[in-house]
Amino acid sequence: MKVLVTGGAGFIGSHIVDNLLAKDCAVVAVDDLSTGLAANVNPAARLVRLDIAKDDLGPLFAAEQFDFVIHLAAQTAVPKSLAAPAFDCAVNVLGTVNVLEAARTTGVKRVVFASTAAVYGAATAVPIVEETPVQPFSFYGLSKVTAENYLRLYREVFALDYVILRYANVYGERQGDAGEGGVVSIFTRRIAAGQPLDIFGDGGQTRDFIYAGDVAEANWRALVSPAANAVYNIGTGTEISVSELAALMAKVSGRETAVRRQPPREGDIYRSCLDNRAAVQALSWQPRTPLMEGLAATYRSLAGNPSS
Repeated sequence: MKVLVTGGAGFIGSHIVDNLLAKDCAVVAVDDLSTGLAANVNPAARLVRLDIAKDDLGPLFAAEQFDFVIHLAAQTAVPKSLAAPAFDCAVNVLGTVNVLEAARTTGVKRVVFASTAAVYGAATAVPIVEETPVQPFSFYGLSKVTAENYLRLYREVFALDYVILRYANVYGERQGDAGEGGVVSIFTRRIAAGQPLDIFGDGGQTRDFIYAGDVAEANWRALVSPAANAVYNIGTGTEISVSELAALMAKVSGRETAVRRQPPREGDIYRSCLDNRAAVQALSWQPRTPLMEGLAATYRSLAGNPSS
């Protein structure tokens, strides 16, 4: 089985590459390295430097004849989408169309697409189920909704199978400070440097934190499951407030940690937690990494402190 992972040098993408290799897949990672790092990519995979929004993907797809594509390459920062909506659209919408065109013209069997809890906006009921109306607060969320609709129409028009995975807040080793789960990375680096933690608003904002290794396994299940052409939430179903996360990170690190209160951030959703029952049932998947275990592994990796 040959699989292309776009954004494969990124934080989540590199975990997916590792997991695919462990399943004996041949893996090619495409990344423009604007945020990803070549060092993240397992040497058993092939890394190709391409920009999905600007470069011609056709020759690579034609030469490699991929069986499957996992599409993660994206602009993932909500503040950046608000500051530069045209750029966000170019990467997340036009880039996705470029990937889909290359996939459908070269016989790819299925595209697994990385979407986001941000598509739901400020949902009134949590945990959020997949049937909840999408009402994104940001251009990032809007661009992901638009990309999802392209996948649906490509299925109807071109019979290209898809699975859409809407991620909760992903954290883990190799994580950067941007994106939706970046607070874990930010807290880790600040604690390791002896700096206070900034909490925006009252700290009661909740998120559903899921370990990158569990997300990687969900992508594998989405590739091989017969349950295609559907949307699945990929989260733990558990709400953790930002203040609770700060306390857990301090416990993991074993360090005294000060907190600074900051004004609320524009476009910040107050409560977010994903109901994962559909993925558990249809994909035979479930998150297996307890939060404290995942946070400890992340802290050891990012803080460079193996004894913590």
